[in-house]
Amino acid sequence: MLSAIRCGMGNSAPAGILPAEQIAGLFAAGAITAPRAPDPDQVQPASLDLRLGRVAHRMRASFLPGPTMTVEDRLATLALHELPLEAGAVLEPGSVYIVPLMESLALPDDLAAATNPKSSTGRLDIFTRVITDRAREFDTIPAGYRGQLYIEISPRTFPVVVRAGSRLSQIRFRRGNARLDDADLAALHAATPLVDGAISIGNGVMLSIDLEAEEGSVVGYRAKRHTGLVDVDRRDGYDVLDYWDPILARGRRELILDPDQFYILVSNEAVHVPPDYAAEMVPFDPLVGEFRVHYAGFFDPGFGHSAAGGAGSRAVLEVRSHEVPFILEHGQSVGRLVYERMIARPKILYGAGLSSNYQGQGLKLSKHFRAPA
Repeated sequence: MLSAIRCGMGNSAPAGILPAEQIAGLFAAGAITAPRAPDPDQVQPASLDLRLGRVAHRMRASFLPGPTMTVEDRLATLALHELPLEAGAVLEPGSVYIVPLMESLALPDDLAAATNPKSSTGRLDIFTRVITDRAREFDTIPAGYRGQLYIEISPRTFPVVVRAGSRLSQIRFRRGNARLDDADLAALHAATPLVDGAISIGNGVMLSIDLEAEEGSVVGYRAKRHTGLVDVDRRDGYDVLDYWDPILARGRRELILDPDQFYILVSNEAVHVPPDYAAEMVPFDPLVGEFRVHYAGFFDPGFGHSAAGGAGSRAVLEVRSHEVPFILEHGQSVGRLVYERMIARPKILYGAGLSSNYQGQGLKLSKHFRAPA
């Protein structure tokens, strides 16, 4: 079956991101394998959720295997103890864990992949990165990779409960280079707006922070320390005020970020991802200030777009300041979106017939929290 896939993805095949239907085909052909069948909602319009396996290894430190070693080689020297995950286990803030994922790969020679935390993972301040054997980089799977996938998990703020089958990260498959350059972005925006209003383009679509609101309105959230547990598989299970301090507008369009505090903020721009494209939030240049938008993320085809019933969706931003306090001002650039072409339009778009948690969102915490009554 793999030879048939290679033939179907030869040199004449188009470059781009694989849609859901072709991801499902990778399972059918044995390019993706797992000890149990895919979950019904595991395949997204342009990505696949990855599931935790049966055991977590508490580590002395994070690592990359390097070109000559496997992850198992490094586990043998760096693992402290194991936590079985079948019945669930607590992962503590400040600790590093490695979990073999259920999914293994046998990719065709012209198909590579990249991974990112799921939106809900980033909004819980859980730092995750996927590792492969002999990897020199995190979250990057080279074309033709054959082997096990592993995830590094490091909760930063909340202690979290995970179990075998929990989904913290997602993988996107791509052939070739289908990224739009700035001229392509300008042309696409002229044809179908990528953001509402004026657009700023510079190696991607620039996003700025929204700190403008009526007096007393919520413009962001700051995570509390020393909270209770968060079960990553439980929706609407926790009161916002037990875990977050709302940040209220007070007449000034600025916010002082405290060092090493975690914030949920929102972009000033409403984002649109056309059905034939996918987007990704990329880490912002640290030279612009002592902060960073903490987690990159995938935006599926149809996110915020009218073709999927959207009217623009804000990008929720997970932000940290490092070393020193830093002032963010309304309209300050804080991130950028890069767009890539899809190989084919997915049959179902984000938000159209799916249980999409963040279509049409403004400032929004993860799906685990219920708003105060």
